[in-house]
Amino acid sequence: MKKAKQDKLVSILEATLLDGRLDRDEQTAMRQVVEAIGDDREALAFMRNRAYDMAFTRIADNPRDTLKWLQRIDKLVDNTARPAERGGRTGEPVCAFSPGQDIRQLIERELREAEHSVELCIFTITDDRITDDIIAAHKRGVAVRIITDNDKQFDSGSDIARMVKQRVPTRFDPDNDHMHHKFAIVDDTRLITGSYNWTRGATHNHENILIFQHEETVKRFAAEFERLWRAFG
Repeated sequence: MKKAKQDKLVSILEATLLDGRLDRDEQTAMRQVVEAIGDDREALAFMRNRAYDMAFTRIADNPRDTLKWLQRIDKLVDNTARPAERGGRTGEPVCAFSPGQDIRQLIERELREAEHSVELCIFTITDDRITDDIIAAHKRGVAVRIITDNDKQFDSGSDIARMVKQRVPTRFDPDNDHMHHKFAIVDDTRLITGSYNWTRGATHNHENILIFQHEETVKRFAAEFERLWRAFG
């Protein structure tokens, strides 16, 4: 993403955040920028992440208008970006592979779009960009629960203690054997699963992820989550 386009995008975000609105001219300018980005996922991620960063600096002073602004920006990105960025809502599976940032960006999108629940059964979480989205979902009232491996919580860079400190409900596998799952259920309808650990290092590995809405499969994973949650209580 060229610096000129990046600077233009930042200036539009700053202008719209000042008055908490997104007027017609600003929407048009923003849409043109998004259309110019096209399928540059890194640029789309930059745009969304910068909007969230800006919102965090203002939300304490004006939470209602700031959240509305952020929702408008999110909607504009989703409505303007290519359809592949919005996949997984019609039952069609969405898959991604690493090395690269595609998997992380899909995970972040799902966490940011969660409306009422996120259940995470993840071996290890050390990518603080993803952790930021987990905590943000928790703070906006989404019911977040985490199951993770007891040994991995002590790894260098582990974000588990940080999430526990934020009062995100968390349970640990107490056994000597590892709890090695890597799956998440969003809003009781969408399953995220694959080989990908939620770590920064995983972006350099050859990994995969799959997101889909097959009802029976989601139910089976949800049942396994509940079984482990009770067992590790």
